[in-house]
Amino acid sequence: MSGWSGKKVLVTGAGGFIGSHLTELLVGEGAEVRAFIHYNSRSDWANLDQLDPSVSSELEVVPGDIQDPFAVRRAVEGTEVVFHLAALIGIPYSYVAPQSYVATNVLGTVNVLEAVRAEGVERVVHTSTSENYGEIQYSPIDEKHPLQGRSPYSASKIGADQMAVSYFRAFEAPVSTLRPFNTFGPRQSLRAVIPTIAAQALSGTTVKLGSLSPIRDLTFVEDTARAFLAVAENDTVGLTLNAGNGKGITIGELAQLVIEVAGSDAEVTADEEERVRPDASEVPELICDSTQLRELTGWAPQVTLPDGVERTVEWVRDNLTGLRADVYNV
Repeated sequence: MSGWSGKKVLVTGAGGFIGSHLTELLVGEGAEVRAFIHYNSRSDWANLDQLDPSVSSELEVVPGDIQDPFAVRRAVEGTEVVFHLAALIGIPYSYVAPQSYVATNVLGTVNVLEAVRAEGVERVVHTSTSENYGEIQYSPIDEKHPLQGRSPYSASKIGADQMAVSYFRAFEAPVSTLRPFNTFGPRQSLRAVIPTIAAQALSGTTVKLGSLSPIRDLTFVEDTARAFLAVAENDTVGLTLNAGNGKGITIGELAQLVIEVAGSDAEVTADEEERVRPDASEVPELICDSTQLRELTGWAPQVTLPDGVERTVEWVRDNLTGLRADVYNV
């Protein structure tokens, strides 16, 4: 029997890309999952609507806003483990609406940490991002690498990370931080590079991207979801742990791989006007050193990049009509 069987768990941001996969995994492990999703008047559950009914029927879905401390406190009440994934994540949109990122990512994290303290939660896993490392000083990147905010998004996530660490140090809050490098897979929005390449390749003859030279370390979403469980199951309180494959690929090379898997002959072009980040904001290389996570928990990625891309392309193909590949959304 799984150690999660009967465990009362909250996932904030459960309707998001990674959050929906983590929620699905936890239900499969037998946990009693409360899914905190962003309230909307349409009564939709975001990516949770794509789960098999056998999974979604097991969920307690709680709509709310991570910026509201009262809603967060009610969501945390009665749970044993909290996975905090709720965040604004789009980097381009952070140039347009920076204060929204502070309110959601920093203050939202404080709301979760305060609720965890008040309710006596056993464990909380906070979600970071590899974007926080900024311009690399050495590669692969371990957890000792300096943090540098090169976009309002990454600055807000650094602030959230520091709040999590401060609550551990000041209040002995049982918080660990997982810092995933780039995650991909089914249900990811077209703001992410692999789905947008696939959608454009499947629906036209041109794939428009930003800079093609950045190097990224890509992990399939099911492996990232397993990393969250690994962190919560082991003695990692007070630590920040990287999760990634340790292998880099340029965006240009990645585009060719995705186009090939899609069976397309689309040409790749750089969209200088909309999709290229400001020069001083671009992060040129992110390759993960996840030695600590592997040694402490035994976690290791299981899905290869080609296999993960194939599964992602098939999901995009099946959902292409609703993805609006012709529209660039910051």
